[in-house]
Amino acid sequence: MKITKIVAHKISVIIVLMIGLLFTSCESTELDLTKNPNQLDSNQSDPDLLLNSIQIDFGKVVERFGAIAGQVTRIDNMNGRDYQNVYSPTDFNDVWSGSYQSTDVSFGDQNGHNQTFNGILADIRELQPIAKEEELYHHLAIAQVIEAYTITTLVDFFGDVPYSEALQGSENLNPKVDDGAIIYQAALDLLDEAIVNFEKEADPEPENDFYYNKNWENWIKAANTIKMKIYLQKRLVDSEALTKFNEIYDSGSGNYIMDSSEDFEFSWGTNVIQPDNRHPRYANNYEGDGADEYMSNWLMNLMSESDDPRIRYYYYRQTNVVPGAETAPNEETLSCSLESPPQHYIDNGFTFCFLNNGYWGRDHGDDDGIPPDGFLRTIFGVYPAAGRFDDSSFEGAEQGDGGQGAGITPILLSSWVDFMIAEVALEDMNFSDAGTALNNGLTKSINKVISFRNRDASAQTGFEADNTMINNFISTKVNQFNAATTMDQRWNAVAEQYWVALFGNGIDAYNFYRRTGYPKTLQTNVEPYPATGDFIRSFPYPADLTTNNSSVDPKQNQVQKVFWDNNGDSPAFPAAN
Repeated sequence: MKITKIVAHKISVIIVLMIGLLFTSCESTELDLTKNPNQLDSNQSDPDLLLNSIQIDFGKVVERFGAIAGQVTRIDNMNGRDYQNVYSPTDFNDVWSGSYQSTDVSFGDQNGHNQTFNGILADIRELQPIAKEEELYHHLAIAQVIEAYTITTLVDFFGDVPYSEALQGSENLNPKVDDGAIIYQAALDLLDEAIVNFEKEADPEPENDFYYNKNWENWIKAANTIKMKIYLQKRLVDSEALTKFNEIYDSGSGNYIMDSSEDFEFSWGTNVIQPDNRHPRYANNYEGDGADEYMSNWLMNLMSESDDPRIRYYYYRQTNVVPGAETAPNEETLSCSLESPPQHYIDNGFTFCFLNNGYWGRDHGDDDGIPPDGFLRTIFGVYPAAGRFDDSSFEGAEQGDGGQGAGITPILLSSWVDFMIAEVALEDMNFSDAGTALNNGLTKSINKVISFRNRDASAQTGFEADNTMINNFISTKVNQFNAATTMDQRWNAVAEQYWVALFGNGIDAYNFYRRTGYPKTLQTNVEPYPATGDFIRSFPYPADLTTNNSSVDPKQNQVQKVFWDNNGDSPAFPAAN
């Protein structure tokens, strides 16, 4: 009998995503209608197809989580006036299904672009017994690393979530939530098991490894780096966490992500339809009717004022004039250019509404309507979305421009690890090591970003960052840190540059911000506190969870903290001021 229509669709998605890769359909027995028709029994499932699906869906889910976290931390623009209402429970149904178990739904972003995906954890549960029985140790190890990252991210966003009782089908339709600390420990156990499995001989190997191309040493480094990330995230509630972090860092083996060749990232393609496998940031902005997203005024201003050599790689300017800056205010295209800055913006020295040099974005919490500015606003550049490199051509961008969307979703980069090391050094008041880590993080970040220039072969030359520009920038930032006289200055110096390096995935910025309260230089909401509400300490439970699971009630507000967050309450956080 032919495989079910849904599973066949799943296979077709994978075929198009991995160009040149051929999959053959498998045979299926009669469907038991008491079971999820999207699920094959374990003895009917192909482990390579399952692993392909797990890896691809993981990239999509991380991209979605990273975009949401970037919005609240000013790496990206947040389109909502206040923290109480900017995100609704239904906004998280897609990423929840993608993490757990999907019934052929679509992964939708805030602009309506959809990608079909399946459930990561459900596919892992299908894969596990096959991998163990057939001694497919490396299939299993990849799945374990992905599961560990996924479940810790679910805790970081939502707090306590179903895990131990989840995915049991009709045996338990209302799984209870587990304490976040228990899930964190489960993730650490999974990573330890994964490392052991990567060290074993496996035959056959996975048909496809979309992350490290079967370099199992790099997978072990990724597993250890996720452990470091977990220890850092729970350091406020675990007195042994930093000791365990340092055991990996100080081991002398270098068995964690240290070089860009070891970066943990998901690569996108250039296909436009059936399915659209381009980077979502590219698909949202390089369209026939103009861009759909706004860039963060705060981050663009930070980079522009400091002559950051990454700015032409991060952003593409479609115009060189912004109303209120280089040209007269325009009510139709930028209504706020006719408005006076709010008093709390004036008091804190924040930029308002418009920037110079054609950087056309939006302020944090600006929920004005959408004017006809799709071919005017600044959009994502060549890094990480594989758009256009900014060569001062100032043209409206369209589909097919630049790198055609063959970008990456960064998950854990070597530069980020250096900022993690800087955080630990600052906690220990070791300013010398923190400065060294800052220098290393900046160097690795910039070198990676500028390597993306060749993805836009059509860009004019002469606008690339040169060694003098790069060295001057790094020296200036490190010297500013070394010259700092207060802890606030030191933390802000590290945090700001961590934010810039995290462009493309704000998950670790969201965690860092709740953990430390830095940087304190973030642009506040356009609406002044307390109307904005306190900063989001965890997101609302997805509507699908609370509607379909009688064991879980909706959250009362956005200030409920996850288990590792015992930092001070808003409005001490500048985001709520």
